[in-house]
Amino acid sequence: MKKILTITGSNSQKSINKSLLRYSSELMENIEIIPIDLNDYILPIYGVDFEAENGIPTAVKRLDRLFDTADGFMISLAEHNGSYAAVFKNTLDWLSRVNAKVWREKPMLLMATSPGGRGGATVLQAASSYFPYMGASITDTFSLPSFYDNFNAAEITNQDFKKEIQFKLEKFQTKVNS
Repeated sequence: MKKILTITGSNSQKSINKSLLRYSSELMENIEIIPIDLNDYILPIYGVDFEAENGIPTAVKRLDRLFDTADGFMISLAEHNGSYAAVFKNTLDWLSRVNAKVWREKPMLLMATSPGGRGGATVLQAASSYFPYMGASITDTFSLPSFYDNFNAAEITNQDFKKEIQFKLEKFQTKVNS
């Protein structure tokens, strides 16, 4: 069975991106989903001096080994001031010190949501431009705007967005299975 690592680009316990990722994961069939919670990988802020003095943290090595097992990645990014959340960027910086091709040239579905009408569009654009340099094979992106208007406790309520995510998940799963 193929393994998909899911990562919420946030350390918030009430992350709306975590809700979107959980919902999307449940729509997939015959796939082993391995959720990554960045709270399980507490890391110091990356710096060359820290790395020279202390080396790569054990948590980064553990996460990197888990990335080796993935057949694909589903990422849902929180947008903080138009960019990645600090916890996600820091984790990415550390992972790149172990393997510059963090995403292993594996298929990736990149998502974001926000309470506002742009649905994390700025962070999606940034990630879409940057992640391929780090080995991401982005199959598609999905933005869910106005989260609280388009998502209830368990699912996307807007039928157009629901159809869009299902189509993009099928495309992603086809790439993972090929």
